[in-house]
Amino acid sequence: MMVSFPVAPTIRETLNAYRAGLRPTELVRFVLERARRGDDSDSAVWICLEDESRLMARAKKLEAIWNEQGEGALTQMPLLAVPFAVKDNIDAAGLPTTVGCPAFSFNPNESATVVSRLEAAGAILIGKTNMDQFATGLVGTRSPYGVVRNPFNRDYISAGSSSGSAVAVARGLVSFSLGTDTAGSGRVPAGLCNLVGLKPTRGLVSNHGVFPACRTLDCVSIFALDVGDGWTVLKTIAGEDWQDSFSATVRQVGPLTTPARIGLPDSVEFFGDQLAADAFDRAMAKIESCEGIGQRMSVDFQPFKEAAQLLYKGAWIAERRAALGEFFSRGEGMDPTVRQVIAEAERYSAIDVFNGIYRLADLRRLVEATFREIDVLLLPTAPTTYRIDEVQQAPIALNSNLGYYTNFVNLLDLCALALPAGFRNDGLPFGVTLVAPAGHDHRLAELARTLEPALHRRLGATDVAPAESPALDPLPTTEATTRLAVVGAHLSGQPLNWQLITRSARLVATTTTAAEYKLYALPGTKPPKPGLVRAIKKGARIEVEVWEMPTRYFGSFVAGIPSPLGIGTLRLADDEEVKGFICEPWAIAGAEDITTHGGWRTYLAAGPTVKQ
Repeated sequence: MMVSFPVAPTIRETLNAYRAGLRPTELVRFVLERARRGDDSDSAVWICLEDESRLMARAKKLEAIWNEQGEGALTQMPLLAVPFAVKDNIDAAGLPTTVGCPAFSFNPNESATVVSRLEAAGAILIGKTNMDQFATGLVGTRSPYGVVRNPFNRDYISAGSSSGSAVAVARGLVSFSLGTDTAGSGRVPAGLCNLVGLKPTRGLVSNHGVFPACRTLDCVSIFALDVGDGWTVLKTIAGEDWQDSFSATVRQVGPLTTPARIGLPDSVEFFGDQLAADAFDRAMAKIESCEGIGQRMSVDFQPFKEAAQLLYKGAWIAERRAALGEFFSRGEGMDPTVRQVIAEAERYSAIDVFNGIYRLADLRRLVEATFREIDVLLLPTAPTTYRIDEVQQAPIALNSNLGYYTNFVNLLDLCALALPAGFRNDGLPFGVTLVAPAGHDHRLAELARTLEPALHRRLGATDVAPAESPALDPLPTTEATTRLAVVGAHLSGQPLNWQLITRSARLVATTTTAAEYKLYALPGTKPPKPGLVRAIKKGARIEVEVWEMPTRYFGSFVAGIPSPLGIGTLRLADDEEVKGFICEPWAIAGAEDITTHGGWRTYLAAGPTVKQ
């Protein structure tokens, strides 16, 4: 049965196409043919494509798994046969890595960690995408492989340096892609191409197998058609990697449960672009009408601007020079503008490096104080956009303008998420970016998910509207956790479940206790709660949810539990013992025994008879 590839191939729609009868081998042929055919709009997207025989062999293996296991295959391979692309500074075994410079090209022996993790999850790599050479540029024009044009207007830039990765997703050539982000290369192209651009906390995603721009600052970034897809990919690639010296276990905070305090720059800069200013005003009006948005506050933007200046007008430019080693001295095949930018490194001494580090530490303290007053900083993703010919005439000055709201983020150890926010009156996309401290990735993504219905109306360069995304699960963690069984008001959808969500707890199972418990409806509790006690005589199995919570949050959770409830040890149906809610025996005197309902939710559905 032949089913066409979705016009807007989100991960969800791609998997739905398989459910409707599309075979992975059919999809791969379709995607590869379209990528090879190209046209005047997208022919500069790719630097190289995967070999067709290797692609088809992988597709056949995944097709066999799908045919044998069906939906069950998605448990281990949540991205089964989903096509993706990577920027050509990310290694993929069997394909050259050029970093946008043919003279520098090399053949890696292994794939980058992020590519390996995606392929282990079933995703299919289609090829490597075009980029500003050596990831030095925010314009998408600094490549010997051609200018990557904006998918909405060919005369305009797509932005860089992850230009090809952004356009591949916007044009529906793949479901998602990876870029890199040092100065904004994972966000500015997202803003100019109507995409979600997810820039994680530094160290959350491995850079092993990624050719560096600034090794201490670089982040692998994600381009996706909607927030849910971006988060799905991040869950797949996040996690500490001992092969990357800068990889780290990033402790996450949970989503907000109170209205978000939004910080806005005290002076918003658009470099004279009234169309961008008007688009931002429209976006802000929509944001302020959204549920969950609280106080709007003006913040001093000067520390952020000063930090941004350190990236290209300070000693950090020397990191780019260090990455190229002796190749820079030879200068073979280097883009003249890229070479001019990196040559600025010769101006700085070791003393300048340390003075820059000291100043950056001072600025970080100021920014930390700002984020004690706000939950998220909200900015235009880019203050303006440019025609390709304008950039070619003033490549450095206009590039600098594009990074006005992005260059500081990695230097200040912040995370960010670029979100489509409608269109300018000239038909070009406009986007906003949410910025928060390190470890707030889940919080940002959940806030973006709640804003998405108001702001995001078209998936990439299609006319398809985004589907509503369900709540986003926390990221997998390697830190110590405690398994906790909940039985009443903390169950999913119940009024106290937020106390788990905000502590980055993850639902791991819905099950029952062993057949030795009784459940009672406790009178006079607000919100209504049950009491679970171990039976002296005959008991029953009671429905529970088992959640996994970072142990660092467990103490504060227990401290908030009111009498007569407490935390003890529960025995589950499979004889596993976990921490869970118990009730002091005195409280059940006169309480209604609701054990026969088998659980709190079933009791509530039947209509409570106890006065609460």
